[in-house]
Amino acid sequence: MSGQNGSGGGPCGACKFLRRKCVKGCIFAPYFDSDQGTTHFAAVHKVFGASNASKMLLRIPPHKRLDAVVTLCYEALARVRDPVYGCVGHIFTLQQQVWMDHPPPPHPSPMFYYIKL
Repeated sequence: MSGQNGSGGGPCGACKFLRRKCVKGCIFAPYFDSDQGTTHFAAVHKVFGASNASKMLLRIPPHKRLDAVVTLCYEALARVRDPVYGCVGHIFTLQQQVWMDHPPPPHPSPMFYYIKL
């Protein structure tokens, strides 16, 4: 935590990136600290936009916002790294690894259907 909501005196990472004063009720301050938060917020801003991210967070109950911010950051950083597939490319890679370790059972042959009928 930083900015006016936390113990630090400077702006949060989001306000630092946007070059604005971090006000007391800043929606981003609890989630984007001054150090690493600037980098993460830059990706969120590039992919979603600051206004859209703010609107999304305001619609989410406060106790679920941290999970939402973690997800927004993950998806934004993945989209910056891979503009075509984003986080779906990573998910697809993980699915392939699972399928290699645990291949699906072979499909039954047409003869199986005749025997069963």
